[in-house]
Amino acid sequence: MADFVKSRTPRFGVDVYQNAYLPAGAREVHAIVTVTATGSGGRPVPGGEPADGPEAAVVIMVDCSGSMEYPQEKMRGARQATAAAIDALRDGVAFAVVAGTHRAAEVYPGGGRLAVASQAAKAAAREALRGLRASGGTAIGTWLRLAGELLATTPAGIRHGILLTDGRNEHETPEELRAALDAQAGRFTCDARGVGTDWDVAEVTSIASALLGSADIVAEPGGLAADFTMLMESAMGKGIGDVGLRLWTPQGASVRFVKQVAPTVEDLTARRSDSPPRSGDYPTGSWGDESRDYHVCVEVPAAAVGHEMLAARVALIVPDPEDPAGTPAQVLGNGLVRAVWTDDIEAATAVSPQVAHYTGQAELARAIKDGLALRRRGDETGATARLGRAVALAHGSGNEETAKLLAKVVDVEDAVAGTVRLKATVAEADEMTLETRSTKTVRVKKPDRDERHT
Repeated sequence: MADFVKSRTPRFGVDVYQNAYLPAGAREVHAIVTVTATGSGGRPVPGGEPADGPEAAVVIMVDCSGSMEYPQEKMRGARQATAAAIDALRDGVAFAVVAGTHRAAEVYPGGGRLAVASQAAKAAAREALRGLRASGGTAIGTWLRLAGELLATTPAGIRHGILLTDGRNEHETPEELRAALDAQAGRFTCDARGVGTDWDVAEVTSIASALLGSADIVAEPGGLAADFTMLMESAMGKGIGDVGLRLWTPQGASVRFVKQVAPTVEDLTARRSDSPPRSGDYPTGSWGDESRDYHVCVEVPAAAVGHEMLAARVALIVPDPEDPAGTPAQVLGNGLVRAVWTDDIEAATAVSPQVAHYTGQAELARAIKDGLALRRRGDETGATARLGRAVALAHGSGNEETAKLLAKVVDVEDAVAGTVRLKATVAEADEMTLETRSTKTVRVKKPDRDERHT
């Protein structure tokens, strides 16, 4: 195992929460897998850059299309935000700035390379930002491809992008953007931000989803600097990249789905890459000191009462940087998912509180998206029903932040019952904020020890 990986690896803990008991003939097993990383290597390196290369690399992609000049505060805010992000870089981290229009251009350092952060390099980068001017169109796929090319020049274990846009991707087709995302998926992670209200929520969230980053709205340009600083500080706190969730299932069993359910809902099922024998890997991106929850559903062969089996084995793995396609260099943590068939009806029909909670959070995200889509189509009856359901779910699960956002779109008459009325007038920023943040979840309350399997 490479020393670089060893020195950058946090400690991972895996807890599995489930009701393992099934009635006779049942085949579907559900579990919530909580992964917690502590002791991250995301700390300053004495003397700057390590001997074997930078520990992290970041490319900032700034929208410089013509619309960024209207109002002028947007372009000014973008320059200030990029400068703030550069200031937050840790010495020794590789970085670059890209200007995005209908094509992508290197702003700093240029020459198809990355700079290494130091006081002098950061000062030079801030000076280069003075040359940013708004003109041209928007082709986000070209920005992502250039970022990928720049990040491919470094051996850094953490490769990250920060992308800002204020408009729709009008100068390339949806297929071209999707191809760019597919080409860069797994090569770097990326946080995406929309400033103002003229960008497309689905586009920005699809970028963050494909590249395992976060998406959000910054309604006013004045909020960009604080947001970019937070994003860069989060990136600097990552201790390891390219972590995979490996799921092994026995003969005759199969994985129905794997979803991240906290801190946001993200379906990872289609991102599986086979890892024989009988295993599949699901990407989770980069980690710092943090905790995430995953909902795993496995279909097992039906069995008679009294039979018990291992339904799945969960492991966190990191590939060997010297042999990415080979055997993982290290198992970071593991847990077991069990199945026990019983004729005890009470035991077999009980739903795990953790599974129930996150099933509700996933439904909440769907209800918000459905309700807003129906509202845009003029279906007030359908929108009221779906957004009312969202209000009830948010209230019942204690998701106060989402409840506050919903209250800006509907008048709540009875939160428990989900009785609401659509507001006659809704600020566009409020609607976009609700849609962009619809997948954010709240953590389930700490469970009793007797439901936890490690």
